[in-house]
Amino acid sequence: MRETVPPFREPTLKGDYRRPDPDAHAGQHEPGLACRPAASCVEPGPIDGMDAGEGDGVGRGARELVLTFSGTWDVATIGRMTARLLHRCTEVGNACAVPGDAPVVHLDLTEVNRLDTAGAQLLCRAAASMATAGAHVVWHVSDHGQSTLLDRVRAIDTAAVPRARRISPVVGALNAIGASIVEELEQTRSITGFLGMFLVSLAAAVVRPWRLRWVSIVHHMEQTGIQAVPIVALLTFLIGLVTAYMGSEQFTRFGAQVFVVNLIEVSTLRELGVLLTALIVAGRSGSSFTAQIGAMVANEEVDAMRSMGLDPMEVLVIPRVVALVLMLPVLTFIADFMGVLGGGIASWLSLGISPGAFAVRFLEITRLANFVTGLVKAPFFALIIGIVGCFQGFRVTGSAESVGRLTTQSVVESIFLVIVANAGFAILFMSLGV
Repeated sequence: MRETVPPFREPTLKGDYRRPDPDAHAGQHEPGLACRPAASCVEPGPIDGMDAGEGDGVGRGARELVLTFSGTWDVATIGRMTARLLHRCTEVGNACAVPGDAPVVHLDLTEVNRLDTAGAQLLCRAAASMATAGAHVVWHVSDHGQSTLLDRVRAIDTAAVPRARRISPVVGALNAIGASIVEELEQTRSITGFLGMFLVSLAAAVVRPWRLRWVSIVHHMEQTGIQAVPIVALLTFLIGLVTAYMGSEQFTRFGAQVFVVNLIEVSTLRELGVLLTALIVAGRSGSSFTAQIGAMVANEEVDAMRSMGLDPMEVLVIPRVVALVLMLPVLTFIADFMGVLGGGIASWLSLGISPGAFAVRFLEITRLANFVTGLVKAPFFALIIGIVGCFQGFRVTGSAESVGRLTTQSVVESIFLVIVANAGFAILFMSLGV
């Protein structure tokens, strides 16, 4: 059955005097409120859509203005007629200031074929404005639906809108801080639950190794590990270079240039190598996890995966996290090597320590504990980065704005948690005497 759509009609508004004053001079009267009707004019009684007592108190001799509305009065069209209708309200207000009987304004809506809430609100506001000025407003509505809509809109008390409560800046700041703390605690609880789900799924996959997706794991090992080698090597090389330069400048004041090698060994192998690698991976791979999973959630691919009986934790999370846990120690080893290489070149250029002398001194003072300490922290940092990245990806709600916001939040949270975990490991190893 084909639906028929009524033709569109532009909204129109006509103001005219239906009852010209016979005492005035002959000729066509221009629309205005200065004319008086004949003494025989009688106000019509209540009609459909008008309250019973709305025209009470108006008798013979009242000045009457008829405003005829037609066409479509909805949110898409009333903008073209608002100024004109408000101008009519101003004319009625000026007429009310003239001594004499209160004017009667007839609002004729019999020719209106469409009226929505926006149009009804505009008409009711105009009627209220004329009534406030002292005019008597009479509604002429033939459609029962339009009459009901006008009654409901007129029943709304716009003056009862509550005023916004003023809050002091101190209270507002405390409220914001409290809301942030509550949100972070809730998110911490959610991340902890997500970690528990991952560990349970991983344990089930270890018990049944054939369920592990080795092709996906190798693919993500290439993306998160091999492709990250250039950026990790370059940045750690430059950090080692800068560390040696800054150390040489300070140790030269005391004639202890040889201790620059000790500085490079401790800072690079124990702290900077693994920490810088984790931060680089958090910005590179953690954000990639969030964006990839978030895009799949937005495209409803994750829902389709569940409908096919596939576990998203097993398909999406485990391969990414396992690949990152396997590759971050390798990247840490490369970062340690490049950091020491940069420090050795800087020592050669700034202090004149030859590469051979630097290598001999480095092998003499190097403690295996420092190197192992750095490598031990790498899998834990990788677990943090992978879990946070995947967790934020599943929180995407379906919009591009959500993907971008949660990707940024994933990187920030990963870096924050990695630094906190590094501080915790430092305290732990110090208490153990490692």
